[in-house]
Amino acid sequence: MKRFLSLMLFCALATLPVLAQTGNLAPNGPHYNLNIIGVQKDKTADMSDGQGHTLFVPLWGNAKILLTEGPDFQTLDRNGTNGGSASFQLPNPDPDGDGVTVYSVYARALGKPDRTASMTTCALDPLTQETVCSMAVLTVSRSKGAPKFENVTKELLFIYADLDGDGVLERVPLFSDQLQDYFWSYDNKGLKLLQLRFYEIPTTVN
Repeated sequence: MKRFLSLMLFCALATLPVLAQTGNLAPNGPHYNLNIIGVQKDKTADMSDGQGHTLFVPLWGNAKILLTEGPDFQTLDRNGTNGGSASFQLPNPDPDGDGVTVYSVYARALGKPDRTASMTTCALDPLTQETVCSMAVLTVSRSKGAPKFENVTKELLFIYADLDGDGVLERVPLFSDQLQDYFWSYDNKGLKLLQLRFYEIPTTVN
């Protein structure tokens, strides 16, 4: 099942093997690139055309990126400014729920040094109608020197939360039926660009 899904996800990419890491610590191979760009002024144009590989968020402040399950990666609405929500489509990362993903996410911060941003994966609990956010929060910082990628699969593709109140965190992959209306909460503190890459390689988050 996972192999079949994997072939569907990346059929539009070259079927080159994934090789060793490059100098920026990213895997060397085919990938989908998504740029989350912080802007000083709100965007007013309609960006729900499903085109491009960019999402726009405020340079300072909070934004919401709605997540939709689909067969491939695609920006659905690129404008996350002016109080609105950007929207991004991506495949189910762990359809078996075993903690081994069919693809992985790598991230790096670009732009002026000493700028940071954080992303938290959240969803709605259908039983309590409350928003549940993961305890595994991604925080990226643009430090001096050449920017490096890091594997952020655990932070962006799963929610770690105590859903049943027993004091133990459950691991919930994106689009699990346990929760609904998944999204990324983006808190920007001046970061101009967060670059995400999605690779056809597994990550074990157990």
